[in-house]
Amino acid sequence: MEQKQQRKSSERVASIQTEYVRSLQKKETRKNARKVRLYRRLTVFAFAAAIILGGMTNMFINQKHALAAKELQKVETMAELEEVQEEKEILERQLVKLNDDDYIAKLARKEYFLSEKNEIIFSIPENKKKTDKKDDRKE
Repeated sequence: MEQKQQRKSSERVASIQTEYVRSLQKKETRKNARKVRLYRRLTVFAFAAAIILGGMTNMFINQKHALAAKELQKVETMAELEEVQEEKEILERQLVKLNDDDYIAKLARKEYFLSEKNEIIFSIPENKKKTDKKDDRKE
């Protein structure tokens, strides 16, 4: 009850409208307006900082995925390079062998059934039927 009475009494009291009081009220309203503007600026700044931070995080993640893909591609390319180098070495050895006349003669006799003078070649056909029968018996 006492509080109600104090409120009523304070409402009944008129404020003094002097120049000094008005200047204090203006200063107080300016101070409150500055606080409001400051909070608004801070909110806008925080929002902009959050957007920039989010964009940078997104960019970092995308670059990390791209880097991982490039690393995987590099590993695959290096494996392919090793295979090609091995094949190159094999072909170089074969090229050296092809410069040798004895090797060429041996290769021609083996693959094309060519012969030297006074040499007879016998061609023995592979018996697939016999090998098939042996496989059937084993099973």
